[in-house]
Amino acid sequence: MRSVYVALLAIGVCCLLSLQSIAQQRQPGGTPLDGLTPAQRLAFNEGSRTFSKRYEIADGLGPVFNDESCGDCHRNGGGSNRAVTRFGRIDSRGGFDHLAELGGSLIQSRGIRSITTADGTHDFVGERTPAAATVTALRRSQPLQGLGLVDAVPDATWRALAQAQLEADPSTAGRVNIVLDLTTGRAVAGKFGWKAQVPTLQQFAADALLNEIGITNPLFQDEACPQGDCRALDFNPAPAMNDDGRDVEGLADFMTMLAPPARGPITNDVIAGEQVFMQIGCGGCHRPTVRTGPSPVSALNGVDFHPYSDFLLHDMGSLGDRIAQGQATGLEMRTQPLWGLRNANRFLHDAAAASVEEAIRRHDGQGRPSRDQFVELTADRAAQLLAFLRSL
Repeated sequence: MRSVYVALLAIGVCCLLSLQSIAQQRQPGGTPLDGLTPAQRLAFNEGSRTFSKRYEIADGLGPVFNDESCGDCHRNGGGSNRAVTRFGRIDSRGGFDHLAELGGSLIQSRGIRSITTADGTHDFVGERTPAAATVTALRRSQPLQGLGLVDAVPDATWRALAQAQLEADPSTAGRVNIVLDLTTGRAVAGKFGWKAQVPTLQQFAADALLNEIGITNPLFQDEACPQGDCRALDFNPAPAMNDDGRDVEGLADFMTMLAPPARGPITNDVIAGEQVFMQIGCGGCHRPTVRTGPSPVSALNGVDFHPYSDFLLHDMGSLGDRIAQGQATGLEMRTQPLWGLRNANRFLHDAAAASVEEAIRRHDGQGRPSRDQFVELTADRAAQLLAFLRSL
C-alpha cells in the first residue's frame, strides 16, 4: 500500500512540475526569445509581471491617464485596436502647434476622479479635444513583439538604409527621424512609435509609463498637466516621483527579450506572393530582413530578423495623420512592420482599414506607386500577395 501511495505522489509531483513548466512558458505578457540565460529569463519574467501590473492611485496612477496597465492595450505583448487620440493646430505659417497649454498633443482620456486635500476638492476627469484643435488623429496600440531586435540595430544601419534608398530612387526614399536620447543626451535614430519618435526601449517604457498611466520616473519626472491646467496638480495625491526606475527597467527588459511574432504556414501561394510583393516595390520600404549589431544578449547579437520594415519615415500623403513629432512632419509615418500582420483584424495607424487589401489601396504619397501596381495585378497574383501578407 505504501508503494502505491509513493507512486501516486510521484505522479502528482510530476504533473505539478509539468503544469508549472507550461505556466512558465506561457507568460501572461508574452513569449520570451529562445536562448536566454537563466538570469535573462528571470529578468524577462520579472518584467512581464511589471507589464501586467495594475497601477493604483497609491502607486501614482494618473491623475489623468489612459489605462492602469500596459497589458490592457498590448495583450500578450501584441497590439490591439485600442487607440489613443492626438490633437493639435496648424498655425498661420503652416507649422504644427501641439497646443501643450491645452494638454496636447496626447489626450489622457481618464481621471482618478474626486480628490480631497486640506486645500479643498478637485475632480480629475479625462481630457477632451479642445475647440482650438484643427487636427485630430487616432493611433492604435502597436505590437511589442520582437522590438528588442530592432533596438539592437546600430544607428549606422538605419542611416545606410536611408542612403541606399536615396541612391536607388529619391522619389520613394525614407529618412531617419533624429531624436534625443534622454539617457545619453545624444541625438540618435528614432525607431519606435508611429512617427519613429522614440529611440530606445528604455525611453519607450518611461514615456508610456508617464503618458499612458501617469507614472513619473527618472526620465519623465513631471506629471502631465490635466488639459494643460498645471494648478490642478496641487491636488495630485502622489506628487513624489512614482517609480524610482525599477519599473522602467523591468518593462525595458521585458520588451528587449520578447520574441517576435510567429510566422504562419509557408505554402506555394505564400512563396509566390512574396515574389509579387518584391516585384511591385513593397519590399523597398517593408524591408524583409535587417541585422542586429553587437548585444550582451546572445539571442540579439548579430542576428538576421524579418520585420518587413525599414523603420524610416516616408511621406504618405493623405495617409499621414497630420501630427508632427520631432523631425517627422504631419505627412510622414514610420514604415509599419508587417510581422504579426496575421494576428490583426484592423489596419493602418487609425485602425480605419478593415482588411489588408483596403490598407494597401489607401497607400498614398511615396507608397502610391506600389499601390497603383497592386491595383493592376491579376486576380491570381493579388490573391498570392494577400496570402503572403496573411502569413506574416
